Amino acid sequence: MPSFDAVLDPNLVEVRNAVDQTAKEIGTRFDFKGSSSRVDLKEKELTIYADSDFQIGQVLDILLAKMTKRNVDVRFLDRTAKIEKIGGDKVKQLITVKSGIDTDTAKKIQTLIKQSKMKVQAAIQGDSVRVTGAKRDDLQAAMALIRKEVPDAPLSFDNFRD
Repeated sequence: MPSFDAVLDPNLVEVRNAVDQTAKEIGTRFDFKGSSSRVDLKEKELTIYADSDFQIGQVLDILLAKMTKRNVDVRFLDRTAKIEKIGGDKVKQLITVKSGIDTDTAKKIQTLIKQSKMKVQAAIQGDSVRVTGAKRDDLQAAMALIRKEVPDAPLSFDNFRD
């Protein structure tokens, strides 16, 4: 039976390249001279260090611009963490790179497909959702429906089997 997997998988190489380009631009910009602004990447966590909340905003703007240029969807970044003070007048913010569909989004996709009355089935498999159906056209219609109804997650569709 034809099937595909809906996954949430960022290109970590391009994320690293965007972080490196951001660090290079911070080093050359005049308004960051003498500041301790930097971006660290460990596994799937970005940490932005700066001297003030305003500078964190500037570094974040640079990072988002670099990610957009490298075709990395900025919806992969989870910026819900608060800005923390770390001694003196220094601050930091933790940003996580989303990878894998969380259970709430997976359940939303599954119920969406069930309510659509299409002739396809959705099954949650770990951090992806496998959609199977009898016809290829039904699967393509399911992809269009998922793209339309779940705009907050940058989903991609892998493992398309005929």
